[in-house]
Amino acid sequence: MELLKTEQVVLRFTPESVEAIAETAMQVNASTENIGARRLYTVMEKLLEEISFNAPALPGKELTIDAGYVHQRLAEITRDQDLSRFIL
Repeated sequence: MELLKTEQVVLRFTPESVEAIAETAMQVNASTENIGARRLYTVMEKLLEEISFNAPALPGKELTIDAGYVHQRLAEITRDQDLSRFIL
């Protein structure tokens, strides 16, 4: 998130989004190899992948991450255990 500030992009997380992120990390840890907090890092990386890529085109923007966005971006990895094993 600090890297996004170099592009003048500010992220805000709703309390529900933080819960959804934590639940996703726990769910993937439970269904694949449990790598603890490192899973959270990889979940965040996947969640913010598109925003990070597009950040240069978003200077001055303030983006709010809500639970809907979290579920949309991370739905595939929670459904597909084989995919989550290799991506995360």
